[in-house]
Amino acid sequence: MKLIDIYNTAVTFGMKMDPRGKEKVKNELLRARKEFDKLSKTEKECYDQERLAHPYSDTRIVCGKKDTEVKAALVGIDIEVGEVVLADRLREKGEKIDLLLSHHPEGLALAGFYNVMYMQVDILNKMGVPINVAESLMFERIKEVERRVLPANHSRSVDAARLLDFPFMTCHTPADNCVASYLQKMMDNKRPDTLGDIIDILSGIPEYKESAKQGSPPKIIMGTSSSKAGKVFVDMTGGTEGSKNIFSKLSQAGVSTLLCMHLSEEHFKKAKEEHMNVIIAGHIASDNLGLNIMIDHLEKKGKLKIVPCSGFRRFPRKK
Repeated sequence: MKLIDIYNTAVTFGMKMDPRGKEKVKNELLRARKEFDKLSKTEKECYDQERLAHPYSDTRIVCGKKDTEVKAALVGIDIEVGEVVLADRLREKGEKIDLLLSHHPEGLALAGFYNVMYMQVDILNKMGVPINVAESLMFERIKEVERRVLPANHSRSVDAARLLDFPFMTCHTPADNCVASYLQKMMDNKRPDTLGDIIDILSGIPEYKESAKQGSPPKIIMGTSSSKAGKVFVDMTGGTEGSKNIFSKLSQAGVSTLLCMHLSEEHFKKAKEEHMNVIIAGHIASDNLGLNIMIDHLEKKGKLKIVPCSGFRRFPRKK
């Protein structure tokens, strides 16, 4: 497969798996178009115009020619300078590496990744939070994350890849959409009665089983195994954690249990105040699940050798 085909397949599948639904994704693209049209000529020259094609600013080809033929990819949850040097070392030892594929964003994809957080407004609304409330709380949180990202050295790993002549691509929210939709559908269909039932469901999934073997199992951090699950919200996409003030609104909307990748201490305290059940499925394990579902889809389009690294483990689904 060519690099551009891998990229286009990933973002197209990501849109298909987006928990907001097709119409909301279209609306997001219209929002970006309106934003772009209002810019001056000078501002348009600096605008990331990929945002007009798909809504995932954390997913980009950050280095390399789009027509590069890819037969083997080094795939990691993170691809930083160390992994780039690792790829070069593997190449020296005879391992063919045509592409560096990172889940977490780097370069341009890191600089603008906070833009994907707008999708959380529609996800929260879908869970029953009034749209005006979701929008107000998320706008404040997005600006906070933007300020945090601004001073970062976004291009370190991209520069290393360029110097060592490796094409480099990131795939963040499309893969997160895969895990969020996969688990939400599973929870909706199986309707677990207790938090213990949710843990049992997760424990049967290869990525979580492997993570448990490595000392990091899915864990109930609020509630007990016998606590009633009620309405379960799988909160695993949209860039990063949303507003810490959203939990009261989710509780009022009838959500009893949050199933998350991770939760900051500040967010934990706010959720505790609302007596919400919280299960941490695991960050890296959940990233693995989303990325594996994405790679399963990519492999339907053509042969692709996967060389796992940086916390990634390949678990193909049955075809």
